[in-house]
Amino acid sequence: MPILVMKFGGTSVATLDRIRRAAKRVGREVANGYDVIVIVSAMSGETNKLVGFVNETSPMYDAREYDAVVSSGENVTAGLMALTLQEMDVPARSWQGWQVPLKTNSAHGAARIEEIPTDNILAKFGEGMKVAVVAGFQGLSHEGRITTLGRGGSDTTAVAFAAAFDAERCDIYTDVDGVYTTDPRIESKARKLEKIAFEEMLELASLGAKVLQTRSVELAMRFNVKLRVLSSFEEYDPNAGTLICAEEDIVENKPVAGVAASREEAKMTLVSVADRPGIAAAIFGPLAESGVNVDMIIQNISEDGRTDMTFSCPVDQVARAKAALDAAKERGDFNFEELISDTTVAKISLVGIGMRSQSGVAAKMFKVLSDEGINIKVIATSEIKISVLIDRKYTELAVQALHDAFELDKA
Repeated sequence: MPILVMKFGGTSVATLDRIRRAAKRVGREVANGYDVIVIVSAMSGETNKLVGFVNETSPMYDAREYDAVVSSGENVTAGLMALTLQEMDVPARSWQGWQVPLKTNSAHGAARIEEIPTDNILAKFGEGMKVAVVAGFQGLSHEGRITTLGRGGSDTTAVAFAAAFDAERCDIYTDVDGVYTTDPRIESKARKLEKIAFEEMLELASLGAKVLQTRSVELAMRFNVKLRVLSSFEEYDPNAGTLICAEEDIVENKPVAGVAASREEAKMTLVSVADRPGIAAAIFGPLAESGVNVDMIIQNISEDGRTDMTFSCPVDQVARAKAALDAAKERGDFNFEELISDTTVAKISLVGIGMRSQSGVAAKMFKVLSDEGINIKVIATSEIKISVLIDRKYTELAVQALHDAFELDKA
């Protein structure tokens, strides 16, 4: 029998009624001839509650025990889903990560999946089981301890199972009905996309679109797993949602697929650093070691052997970045006159694989922003992305103007 993977997020299983609703969707796919692997998250709010218990009990907690506690939310949902399916006369059983076993490394709280043996679940399918309900977000370390994959890890679990079992598709059920050309809360004319390429989705996910976890998209692209994002709260429609697939599965690519906005950005500038070989490594090495996620980087033209270095990072990492750079200066790694931080910027990005074959996208973007009186502070480009930093107060205006200019509301 063909295998389908279905993943239900926390809002989709937040109550017993919602679990029943999700179970009916699973039962429909079983009736359509599939063996189904269901990946479930904890019921909405449960993981936060469990994390709170851990922090209150032991602020300097043992990460292994943290994982043992916070992984339990998914176990509850998996059991309830299996019971609900059994009440519907659908042969189902629940599986915890260690029972599969989903093998990970030992990085508790942020474990990486290493292997998913298929023998146990396939044997049960062979015995007549129609649905394997697997607790997402969790696995088993080499030492035999429960691990968790980090927030959003159930998406990664689902894609990994789809790859391991060579599933026909992986359906991600959530509280949104697909991937849009931009945030509908900013632009009312945002359009739901029928299809989007892995690379475009990866860029949008990394730029602030919170539909899918970035790691899950990377995994899907690596193993060519077709993903479909759709809502748990809409009536059944076999063509619902957005399909995330390989570029060659999309007949025609518009130059721009979407506009992403990230408000929580900061711009930092080191004024007057030595322009010498190794200066970039001296600056960004300590930042990396301190866990600062640097994005856009610009080095100014050298004058009298000195230059300015500008970079962007998440606004909540500014203090960490400043501490790392000040410490490097005190050690004598490099010198600078001043460190200027601007915490009132936003990053606006255009994404589209069609940019590879069509020129003029950047020029048009800059002209649109200029016409709206929006000053660009930093520019960064890749093969399928153009990002700019602007004043945060112009975020909505920039998104709306670019969405209109590139006619993203039209199919």
